[in-house]
Amino acid sequence: MNTRHLQRLGACFALISLLAACGGGSGGDTSTAATPAPAPTPAPAPAPAPTPVFFQTKTPYAPQQDAATYEAPPSGYSAVYTELVARHGSRGLSSLKYDLAIYNMWQRAAADGALTDLGAKLGPDVLKIMKANFLLGYGVNGISKPGYGNETQVGIREHQQLAARLLGRLPAYWKSVGDTATSAPRQIVFVTSGVDRAVDSGNYFVSSLTGNQANLTPLITKPAAPGPYPKSAPVAQPAGTNHFLLYFHKLLAATDAVVDNTDPLYKTYQDSQAFQAYGSDTDQAAKQAAIVANPAAKAAGRVALERLFTKAFVDKIDTGTLTFANSGTMTYTSDDGQFTSTLTGDGKTTIKSLADAGSLLYELYSIAPAMTAEANVDFSAYLPPDQAKYFAFVNDASDFYSKGPGITEKGDVTWRMAQILIDDFFNEVDLIAKGDLGHAAKLRFTHAEIMIPFATAMDLKTVRQQAPLATLYSYDNNTWRGEYVSPMASNMQWDIYRNAAGTLLVRMLFNEKETDFKAGCDSAKISPTSHYYDYTQLKLCYGHVAL
Repeated sequence: MNTRHLQRLGACFALISLLAACGGGSGGDTSTAATPAPAPTPAPAPAPAPTPVFFQTKTPYAPQQDAATYEAPPSGYSAVYTELVARHGSRGLSSLKYDLAIYNMWQRAAADGALTDLGAKLGPDVLKIMKANFLLGYGVNGISKPGYGNETQVGIREHQQLAARLLGRLPAYWKSVGDTATSAPRQIVFVTSGVDRAVDSGNYFVSSLTGNQANLTPLITKPAAPGPYPKSAPVAQPAGTNHFLLYFHKLLAATDAVVDNTDPLYKTYQDSQAFQAYGSDTDQAAKQAAIVANPAAKAAGRVALERLFTKAFVDKIDTGTLTFANSGTMTYTSDDGQFTSTLTGDGKTTIKSLADAGSLLYELYSIAPAMTAEANVDFSAYLPPDQAKYFAFVNDASDFYSKGPGITEKGDVTWRMAQILIDDFFNEVDLIAKGDLGHAAKLRFTHAEIMIPFATAMDLKTVRQQAPLATLYSYDNNTWRGEYVSPMASNMQWDIYRNAAGTLLVRMLFNEKETDFKAGCDSAKISPTSHYYDYTQLKLCYGHVAL
């Protein structure tokens, strides 16, 4: 079973089936002349392969390695620190966009008598998704503002379980941290982007951490936010918020402007502005247009839509006779009548081609697994595997150019802003190297727009392969995949070990799988096959200079 299968829903169940099927016999031959050997047990039928699913960066989270198979630390070393950065957990739709545009298309088909039997079911299912998003988080402890963009029950569990596994991975370490809580307390530093779903994810994570080990509660510390910025009209941010560290893709002049070039945050602010300008880069725009203009996108859209609507109706979309947008106003009220939400679409999400329609249908297909508790709708019926795979590629290609490694000729514009996060990881370990054990852990909670450039800047295997301007990204010519780089709740964790001589080792987990640092750092490994790296050599390899 490969890593991609483990990332897909259903693979876990196939793995469980395989393990159950592999129970053995005695392992020895006990036959004698008087007692015939038992007949060999028939080999179990192979477990069915998991149904392929293609959710890419919307893939619900699953750890990518069983912790029981982790490499043990070398003799004489024990854990002394751990740190993490994690994307928020599985969520609903970010806003009233894809669902309303698809629903408007469906309404017109219904009015025109252009629905197939399958298509007739689509509209009610879209409304289920829509209602669930309007009310998402209502009545859920830890969700302050119900509605679009919130975590679902799947996402909440992802972070609760991630925290529980962190405790289980380093039980002796966490016991020692808790035991010193009253005598020589260490801090567990907790910081987020300040955006609701990242804040909520962090809170669910920390609540799980302290719920499983109560004596860690007094150690949770939220540092003051940087700034306040801008200096001319300061905007205060809550403690535990750090836009520069965990929202660096979207630093705004109104709240984050840094004009003093001697300020340590000046470079991050400038790099953020460069990245945001890249959003309107003409070469990138041409690539985005080419992705949906590909005849294969049109063909995939037609296959999907002709299962839902009559050919004549689909033809009208193809010729541009019919177009749709997320226009209109909808209202939903909770079942108890205590919460009502009214929203109006902005009309900016449009269906002007078969490729558009297929892509927007894919957005509902890919979000549905995160919303099983809230909507319990299976959109796989509306997007067969071949078309789901194609529009997953469309999604990957778009992300590759907009926030992934992108175009070779554009250099590092999509990831150099992530240097601040790399430095923060190293700076924390520098403190340990100096003997400063004030921090027991640092927990950071953020977004895909941060995890993707961070993984690129770290130069993880398969993550930084760019595409020359003369070519177009494809699965055949590039290894970049959204489901690997940033599924929901994607995370990177560093565990730090120390021996009596003070030598530090670092072991990295990426989505809880032991993962190598960039290839150029192999010489820092304690052995060619180990996942433990000498810290002094590792930071030299990354060019890190201690503060």
